[in-house]
Amino acid sequence: MPLKVVPDQHKPSVAIEMPLEKPLPDYDLEDLEKATPREVDGVLVSQGFRDLVDDARGVLLDILCEHHKPIVEESSDLTDLDLTPETPHPMEITQLTGAICTQEESYRPGLWIVLRDNHAPSNQGLSPALVERVKHYAEELVKRLDLA
Repeated sequence: MPLKVVPDQHKPSVAIEMPLEKPLPDYDLEDLEKATPREVDGVLVSQGFRDLVDDARGVLLDILCEHHKPIVEESSDLTDLDLTPETPHPMEITQLTGAICTQEESYRPGLWIVLRDNHAPSNQGLSPALVERVKHYAEELVKRLDLA
């Protein structure tokens, strides 16, 4: 079950549904495929899943901020320091929580992430290029957390 990236048409935000495709023993998430959504609820409130959400938030923040280098890395000499503050990353995590993902006749837990572009007009959707970049962010998150 691949991840889904769904941009809002008239808002500068995008939702990402990321189902857990394999057991994650480090988070005590072993039996993921469930027959009913109610059974998935039990997984979403477990300590292991909460730990996964916390880790996902930290990793996603790292991914979003990767293009920013500290002043020390950008400068070879003390006189080359750029003391102007960095501009904040335009993408903001507005929601990162658990989700009940459907797969034919079964259900499984997943991550639900909503990102918002703070530099875009509030009544305009994201550009196709930015949606592609968000898809790359999501794929990188799956890779780093070893979710698939």
